[in-house]
Amino acid sequence: MANRAMDDRRYGFEAFDCAPALRLEAHERVSHLQIEGLKQRAERLVALIEKLEKRLWLAVYGIVGMFLAQAVQSLLEMTP
Repeated sequence: MANRAMDDRRYGFEAFDCAPALRLEAHERVSHLQIEGLKQRAERLVALIEKLEKRLWLAVYGIVGMFLAQAVQSLLEMTP
């Protein structure tokens, strides 16, 4: 029995349970992967919002251009 107690010890240190440390490392890895996934999603959303913003500005410029063209057309029709 004394030999078994000595076998459980390494270099004068008692054996300890490292399962909580392993679970903590696994949790940190999972958390890191989740955060990276969220960052990638956020970057994709920002890119989609920028595309949408460009399309909206294009629509606004198109509408303003249409109104200006109608105004110029009505001015040209008024002159003899």
